[in-house]
Amino acid sequence: MTAGGAAPRPDSVEDLFAAVLTGEHGPDPAGLVATSAFWLHHGTRLAGGDTTYLNQYVLVRLGGSFGACAFEAGEVDPGVCRDASGMPLDVLLRKGPRPLRIAALDAYLAEALPHRGAIRAEAVTLPPGSPEIRAKARDAAIAGLLDSPDGAKVGLIGVVNPLVAAIRERGGVPLPCDFNLRRTQWGDPVSDDMEHVLGTADAVIATGMTLSNGTFDTVLSRCRERDVPLIVYAQTGSAVARAFLGAGVTALSAEPFPFSQFDAGPTTLYRYRAADDS
Repeated sequence: MTAGGAAPRPDSVEDLFAAVLTGEHGPDPAGLVATSAFWLHHGTRLAGGDTTYLNQYVLVRLGGSFGACAFEAGEVDPGVCRDASGMPLDVLLRKGPRPLRIAALDAYLAEALPHRGAIRAEAVTLPPGSPEIRAKARDAAIAGLLDSPDGAKVGLIGVVNPLVAAIRERGGVPLPCDFNLRRTQWGDPVSDDMEHVLGTADAVIATGMTLSNGTFDTVLSRCRERDVPLIVYAQTGSAVARAFLGAGVTALSAEPFPFSQFDAGPTTLYRYRAADDS
């Protein structure tokens, strides 16, 4: 089974929802039950930085897999845990806030093909240690998916400071874009104009958060139009993003739950390239 199954490559996230609901990627979701739903909220400030990252996630458990989606503060209420747990999966795919729908879709696709069972996924073990050590290793692995020449302008849609540094270490020129940050740790201005960044970058790295806030389709279509590489680094919707490999996404760093920030020991992320998308 290839990433995204044997079905045709999706053109958009809603196209993927529709294909899953009609059984093109596995069993009928109407016959599956979301055992549990989770609502998580945490903050992180890395040593030497001046940015506190505040992250909220909703998660859906299906069998042996967890689907995850980050969301903006106040977008999903903790009551989702009561309302979604035990619901038929097709109901969660059709209704409710977008982050819950994405988490349910992620759980379905991860259960159909776990990252650890994907033959051509490259498993990368993050070292044990402090958050700073683990974040640097994670973002170096993400930047390692770049095949751009020195001096290439790399659009970064969703900014984390260690990834800015990792892009520079590989010879790229970061073009950071984020709706919530205004400057990087080093004082670089952060744009909130995604269209400008997408229109000038030689390659794009986008976070899975674009799946949650509805901008993923825009990022995907602009990279397709300009024929520039699109790398997705995903905790949110890692199996969802995988379905777009070869359909606009050229590489993926997939980090399924539990995420590296919740563990001080070694954990695994999975790297894919479009040519190796099973």
